[in-house]
Amino acid sequence: MRTKNYRIMARQTGIIKLKGTLDDISFYKSSDGHLARTKGGVDANRIANDPAFQRTRENGSEFGRAGKAGKLIRNSIRVLLQNAKDRRVVSRLTKDLVAVTKTDTVNPRGERTVQDGDLSGLLNFEFNFNGKLASTLFAPFVAAFDRVSGNADVTLAAFSPTVRIAAPTGTTHFNIVMGAAEVDFANESFVFETASSGILPYTAADTAPIALNAALTANSVLPIIEVVGIEFYQEVNGEMYPLKNGAYNPLSIALVDTV
Repeated sequence: MRTKNYRIMARQTGIIKLKGTLDDISFYKSSDGHLARTKGGVDANRIANDPAFQRTRENGSEFGRAGKAGKLIRNSIRVLLQNAKDRRVVSRLTKDLVAVTKTDTVNPRGERTVQDGDLSGLLNFEFNFNGKLASTLFAPFVAAFDRVSGNADVTLAAFSPTVRIAAPTGTTHFNIVMGAAEVDFANESFVFETASSGILPYTAADTAPIALNAALTANSVLPIIEVVGIEFYQEVNGEMYPLKNGAYNPLSIALVDTV
């Protein structure tokens, strides 16, 4: 007869919130609030050695590599990401990278990697669900990368901001930003460059054409990821303040280029 271990999770209520372990119950704080759960699950030593858990070990290994790849991507664009992310961006990006890993046709199961998978699955990934680029910027733009020269470009024709940008209430100015990252997943390193339009008035009749450029390594053989986003500002007494501390700033993967 086979027995199963169950883990029960509950939300803490009341004035006093607990942290730590009491008997078989762990109390902790997560992004979903103060929670409590009972101990359970299979013994770690059994998972590590029992042939019955071979698939579990393989899945865990690939999940771990996807998590590291996600952290590397986030670190590479951190300058732009710190003001344009939601609280679940880590888990969402890891999920998509696990899917990328599964497209690896080179390595056996359990050893599949992000770099040998189809990274185009990351295209249009939104780092901030509170302000998606797809539902914020309606001015057409072109993202391009020249692998020979290493030049990454984002271009926009002239447009009316109030017509083409769905800005949060209180916006007086905006800044269109782009970043390009050359990511080495195997060695956990990256090269990153960024460019921006500069802060522009939201109520202007039309912008000038916008051309943003970031120069990366010429003739690189590594994956290139380009992101595009918008930062919103409110002008008060001549000073520019990030609107809502960047809570609604969109940032999205606009291009993925691999050899």
